[in-house]
Amino acid sequence: MMCADHCSATHTMSAQHPFASLFAWALAAMLLCTLSPPRADAGIVDAPGADLRVDLYTYGPGTVYWERFGHDALVITDTASGEAYAFNYGTFDFNQNDFYLNFARGVMIYRAAAWPVADDLQEYSGAGRSITDERLNLTPNQRARLRDFLVWNVQPEHARYRYRYFADNCTTRVRDALDRVLDGSLRAQLAGPAAHGETYRSETDRLMSGQPWLMYVLDLGLGPYADQPLTRWTGAFIPARLMQELRGARGSNGKPLVQADAVLSPQRLPSPPATPPDLRWPLLIAGLVLGTAFIASAWLRNQYAVERWWFAGAGALYTTLAGTAGALLLVLWFATAHRAAWANENLWLFNPGAWLLIPGLLRLRRPGAGASRFMLWTAGVLTTLALIGLLTKLTPWAPQHNLPWILFALPAWLGLLAGLWLMRTRKSMAISA
Repeated sequence: MMCADHCSATHTMSAQHPFASLFAWALAAMLLCTLSPPRADAGIVDAPGADLRVDLYTYGPGTVYWERFGHDALVITDTASGEAYAFNYGTFDFNQNDFYLNFARGVMIYRAAAWPVADDLQEYSGAGRSITDERLNLTPNQRARLRDFLVWNVQPEHARYRYRYFADNCTTRVRDALDRVLDGSLRAQLAGPAAHGETYRSETDRLMSGQPWLMYVLDLGLGPYADQPLTRWTGAFIPARLMQELRGARGSNGKPLVQADAVLSPQRLPSPPATPPDLRWPLLIAGLVLGTAFIASAWLRNQYAVERWWFAGAGALYTTLAGTAGALLLVLWFATAHRAAWANENLWLFNPGAWLLIPGLLRLRRPGAGASRFMLWTAGVLTTLALIGLLTKLTPWAPQHNLPWILFALPAWLGLLAGLWLMRTRKSMAISA
């Protein structure tokens, strides 16, 4: 997700360059080595603050899921020597020990890294992703302090950090580094609410809308944590949002923080929409179609064999997926550190109890088979739970924005329950006749 985290894997150089992580470690050593030998021309490590220039480079979204949120880097340039390095916090390595296990557990380790800015320009522009440069208006002392902090941060013993999709990612680290040298004034300026009432969920849906199936999966898995209203500060966990917020910020001298900006490379890939898609209508229509199909196939099961097989197969598939979704939501809540997925109210709609219906549904493919009382009771309980999920939206104790999923699940459960009732009553009528 999210700079997701970000699903948050995210837009990182090491994922795009197999050797980027090794290069980053080598660069840290190179930067430190420049401190020792005397030089006639200063590099970024030992240049005086007056000779330094600080830019924020913001990179547009890519096509791979971890690139959907975009990326950014702080670029430090020594104007005397022309040496320029891009410092960023988005480096991860698929080959690190237990990467996939740690990813599933929500324990992801990222690193700060640096490399010549020319590498970034070539990589991102070549991939069709935009590059926007914001020249920052910092005092010489602030530029030197920022340089010192970034050089310290890319050293191997300081480079690793615990990545969190929304709260601690490659962009929040850049934001916090700037706030550090501005003595907290940036955070103070961004204390107000986000402009359009954005939440972590709405931003995730918006940025992931280019891959609809993944957008729906992420939306289903996000709990109430993702629905807290964002401030301008917390909303700057996205590179493009941070870029926009800096344009209205002021430096310590009272002047605009962004001295100048320029597009170094245009976005040639599709850009995300300005607003998130409305998931209510697609999911409501899907739920109504599924529920109606359950009822129709149950009504026609004695006339057409295909209807009997369809009801049994589709019903078993739906309950399998519903039970699996519920089990995964429980695992995310109780067995992982994915805080954004905890206490997910979609458990009212999908839970492992749905698996109890699978054997009975598969038996219904046989001619003359009817639904058992146990199946009716189980489907009735699952439907009631979905109805309770809808009613909780009328209370202040259920803050999760999961109405789209209720609009899907409730018609589907009602249709399955009605279909099972038809199969039981029509079999009883056939026996009595």
